[in-house]
Amino acid sequence: MSKYESIIIVNPNVDEEGLKALEEKFTGLINENGKVESVENMGKKKLAYEIKKFSEGTYLLFNFESQPSAIAELERIYRITDEILKHIVVKKDE
Repeated sequence: MSKYESIIIVNPNVDEEGLKALEEKFTGLINENGKVESVENMGKKKLAYEIKKFSEGTYLLFNFESQPSAIAELERIYRITDEILKHIVVKKDE
């Protein structure tokens, strides 16, 4: 298993309950094929440029271990989740 880091930028209109639901959804998804080490809510920040007409977003940082084959499925679900404005998954150096 490889170590990964993923940041998602969530629509700023999503409330605390919605953020918790998203966090639980992706934690569960990652745990199916790996193990979540930590999840950090980095709070609401101003974006460098507008994304989907939003000038700010809430950042969530996931540190996890996973099978490389599961990353494509995780990114697919990020893309089809309406509340997510942007996402990135980066493989960490050992």
